[in-house]
Amino acid sequence: MIKPLIYTEALRKTYIMGKEQVHALKHISIQIKEKEYVALMGPSGSGKSTLMNLLGCLDTPSDGEYFLNQQQVSLLDDTELANIRNKEIGFVFQTFNLLPRMTATDNVALPLIYAGKSKKLRKERAEHVLSMVGLADRMDHRPNELSGGQRQRVAIARAIVNEPSIILADEPTGNLDTKTSDEIMAVFESLNNAGNTVILVTHEPDIAEHAQRIITLRDGLVSTDVSK
Repeated sequence: MIKPLIYTEALRKTYIMGKEQVHALKHISIQIKEKEYVALMGPSGSGKSTLMNLLGCLDTPSDGEYFLNQQQVSLLDDTELANIRNKEIGFVFQTFNLLPRMTATDNVALPLIYAGKSKKLRKERAEHVLSMVGLADRMDHRPNELSGGQRQRVAIARAIVNEPSIILADEPTGNLDTKTSDEIMAVFESLNNAGNTVILVTHEPDIAEHAQRIITLRDGLVSTDVSK
């Protein structure tokens, strides 16, 4: 039996806001297999961003268990979580988060610096993944010389440069027009076809439809979990 890449059991997250307790996640038990393409949907306040932060090891649960690659990450300290993030997870954000004074190649190579790779290997790998996302002719351009769609492609290249097991994308088309959004979703589809597990957080139904499975959250609980 193939063990799931992601496994959560009764995951909860409670925030203390003054004298109040806010139960952002109440009881989340999900499994995501390797090479799946999953969309996390839900209205504002449903808990989808909180769940993404837990799955991405950016935050820790208040209660429950989270296993990633059969390792119980819900028990790890901050240093161990940072290590998991660098090795296992590639992040793509709505706002791109690129450094303005660096070229596309240098932006993409950043995670490899933290991974301790040589300058030669960093350049080769960054150029390879930029070519993969269709930016072979834009490697020396800075973010202000690129369109929104091209900047998001740079962000995707940076997310995959370390060959993570999971790509976690938070509203990756939120700042893009319809045509550019479709182009970016085609990039995610090709990455999934190449073997990456893709988890997409979105509130847009047409974007979620690109995934093979849609998990909808409501009030901190899974309301539906539908595979195509």
